[in-house]
Parts: sequence; C-alpha cells; structure tokens
Amino acid sequence: MNIGVLGGTFDPIHIGHLIVAEEARIRLGLQEVLFVPAGQPWLKLDRHISPAIHRVEMVRRAIGNNPHFKLCTLEVERSGPSYTVDTMMILRKQLGSEASLFFILGRDTLAELPLWKEPRKLVQLCRFVVAPRLGTKDLKHLETSIPELPERVVQLDMPVIEISSSGIRHRIGQGLSIRYLVPAEVEEYITEQNIYLPSLR
Repeated sequence: MNIGVLGGTFDPIHIGHLIVAEEARIRLGLQEVLFVPAGQPWLKLDRHISPAIHRVEMVRRAIGNNPHFKLCTLEVERSGPSYTVDTMMILRKQLGSEASLFFILGRDTLAELPLWKEPRKLVQLCRFVVAPRLGTKDLKHLETSIPELPERVVQLDMPVIEISSSGIRHRIGQGLSIRYLVPAEVEEYITEQNIYLPSLR
C-alpha cells in the first residue's frame, strides 16, 4: 500500500495543498493521502499559530469530499514540538512494513532538510514527493549532508502554485476576498469563527 503524508500548520489549509496532494495521489498511485496538522512546529515556535482545534476542523472540512484524503491528528495530540521523523516512525509502526510512505512537500521546504531532526533516519522511513516552487535555490548541497537523498526523491511535474497561508491571512486582515483560494467550507468556517481578524488576535 502506498500512503502519502502531507504535513503542515494548515493555518489555513488552501487549494494549493489540495492540488498538490491530488497530483501526488494520481501520479504515484497513492491509496490515501494523510493530512497531518502540526502540533507545535519546531521551526515556528516563535510565531503565532491558530489553535489546533480550528486548524484541524478546517482540514476536516477541506478534505471531506475526497474519499482518498484522510485526517491524521497524531501531531496535535502529542505534547511538545512536532518533528516529522517522530510522526513517520509512529505511522510506520501503525501501518506496518508493507506500507510505503511518501512525504509530500515543497521544494523550498526540502532545501531545509539538513536542519531537521534526524534527516538521514527520515530518508530511510519515507520517500519525498517534491512540488515545484519559484525561486528555490539549487539543491546540490543536500547530497553532501544526505548522500542517499537523490534516490529517495520524486519530483512532481506540475505548474507552480503560488498560494500561501500567510498571504491568505493577510488578505483577511485587509478585508479582501479569499474566495477560490480556500475551499468554500473553509471560508465559511473562518467567517463563522472570526479567525485571523486583527482585532481578535
């Protein structure tokens, strides 16, 4: 069984996340894609992040109409900083050795892999499915610190999708529309809960 894993703060989840996940699912024949909202992302410990209850619910609503997309709350249920290698180890134990794990991420995120917790162990646990990003530097430096990485990477041949959660939050703060940037169900939830309004921060 081939299982995709897409992690992120999802603050909020947007159509870029969904498009990349669906592209990976189709191209690689994934039976499922697990969406894993981060608990306390170790790279963002100094940033304001919306409560997990909101981020989880937005993901739940966003993926509800795709039977191949599943919500995984492993990280938000765990205390302390969230590390991908820990999540992958738990998933490996839960799914068994016969499952192949494919971690879906952007090329810009892959460039930071040497800074992650136990990157070489992570490379052993999963393959990396990489979506293109504009302006990403050459990744040759990764081969020096993680020699086995190239054979574990699958590049997605797809258009660059330049939508960001931070950009969406900014638009909301400016009173601008986010229609078509997020699923309608997510937009409705953001409005219902008054998420991202500066006066309520």
